[in-house]
Amino acid sequence: MSIKVKLQHKYALSEQGAKDMIKAFVSVTCSDLALMFPVGLLYSLVKDYMTGGMEGRMTFYLAGSVICLLLISATTYIQYNTTYFATYKESGIRRTALAEKLRKLPLSFFGKKDLSDLTSTIMADCAKIETASSHWIPALVGSIISTVMIAVSLFFFDWRMALAALWVLPVSFGIVLASSKVQHKLGSRHNKLKMECADGIQECLETVRDLKANNAQETYMRGLTKKIVAIEKHAIVNELATAVFVSSAQMILKLGIATAALVGSALLIDKSLDVLTFFMFLLLVSRLYDPMQMSLQNLAAIISTDVQCRRMDEILSSEAQTGEEELANQGCDIVFEHVKFAYNKNELVLRDVSFTARQGEVTALIGPSGGGKTTISRLAARFWDINSGKITVGGMEVGKIDPETLMSLYAIVFQEVTLFNNTIMENIRIGRKDASDEEVIRAAKLANCDEFVEKLPDGWNTVIGENGSELSGGERQRLSIARAFLKNAPIILLDEATASLDVDNETLIQESLSELIRNKTVLIIAHRMRTVANADKIVVLKDGVVAECGSPAELKQRAGIYCHMMETQKKAEKWKF
Repeated sequence: MSIKVKLQHKYALSEQGAKDMIKAFVSVTCSDLALMFPVGLLYSLVKDYMTGGMEGRMTFYLAGSVICLLLISATTYIQYNTTYFATYKESGIRRTALAEKLRKLPLSFFGKKDLSDLTSTIMADCAKIETASSHWIPALVGSIISTVMIAVSLFFFDWRMALAALWVLPVSFGIVLASSKVQHKLGSRHNKLKMECADGIQECLETVRDLKANNAQETYMRGLTKKIVAIEKHAIVNELATAVFVSSAQMILKLGIATAALVGSALLIDKSLDVLTFFMFLLLVSRLYDPMQMSLQNLAAIISTDVQCRRMDEILSSEAQTGEEELANQGCDIVFEHVKFAYNKNELVLRDVSFTARQGEVTALIGPSGGGKTTISRLAARFWDINSGKITVGGMEVGKIDPETLMSLYAIVFQEVTLFNNTIMENIRIGRKDASDEEVIRAAKLANCDEFVEKLPDGWNTVIGENGSELSGGERQRLSIARAFLKNAPIILLDEATASLDVDNETLIQESLSELIRNKTVLIIAHRMRTVANADKIVVLKDGVVAECGSPAELKQRAGIYCHMMETQKKAEKWKF
């Protein structure tokens, strides 16, 4: 595996980002070496002064000083561009790449994550890696390379002084590297505590109405306070543990100055070392150890980013749903053939499901809760990939089609409506982005949205708040149905589409839906038996299998689950206080 590929996986970089980081290593190395040129110039100056060779050399030293200044300025400028500018550009690419990858991942991936975790990865983790890429990693690698080059050159002057000055470097770095396991363990624990706290804060904001309704605010806040305090305590432990290793390494590093001075003094007394060489070593050591102390801090900081890098690489390395980008379906019949599916291993939701939803017919999915109705509708649209069996649309296997291409065939109305903090017009236009205002309003009227929209102060341009917080449940559902009208796709999936509507609006919407579903493949999930009474086919699901299948008339004659559900609901409708 090449250095470029290793950097890509290690620090969640793009190919260009890995190339830029290698350039940053080179530029920092050159910058560090450029800072050593004044030491060489000073060594030469002292040597000439002590040997009486200063005559006619002042011009050389003045020119040398100017060249050193220009060289340091040029390398510093290049370093700044290859580290900071390139890193900030890569940070934007990284966030975009994460968003693009998340867009292509199957929903099974999101089932293992929560919102705060993914948000933290895209924002907080990216920010930390950005700091590491600009401030820590190039500085560390550059200083190591330049130090090795300088160390090798020192052995040519005097190997004894070189050993006396440099023995502390591997020891100091070894101490910090030894902290990696401790830092990984503490970092994982700290990240877990942060996620728990973020989840608690988000949950508090989302459920504040229920907390107030049950006088549970104080109890909940006590639990949330404990999570915040736990983060604070662990952060102190985390910093202290890192400081123990880094401070110990820095203390040992400073011993190099003492050993260089002691060994040099002994060699001077023994007359086996000249004063000029001793002077040069003291100059180099004083210049060498200062950046090395910062490098030890950088090394510890880089080790601490491993948790964030692994979290980010987990997303970028996850297998995306891919497939052919051209549709080859003949019609839009949906066929399930011996489909098995589990959200988690060994927990089958669908055991052996086979049925056909034909184009031009309404196929209703009913049955007890947990039977797999919603799962079937999600699998038909390839929100997940099945474990075994086959699902086809017009003879085309959905598992072999790119999900975004496949979705052009579907218009879906979910039971849980998602709206955006935008105008009513733009929320409906999500169904078809190139739709004109007139087309949007026509679709909205079919969904009976004009009844409440025209009463709003800004009409169709009213901003409805986060997830439609300014609207009622029924109004939000009608906007979702309007999207389906606007998209006008050949396959319609309705998951309790009218569950939030009152009887009058439900009747109006059902009349409109009869126009929408004409000559289309319709899968409808409903618990109200009157909603599916006119379906062409009813598929009864129980415990992950098709328990009954047929027309309403056929199922009535069988006197099975469908009849039992009909009778139970009739009894429920007659119930009174």
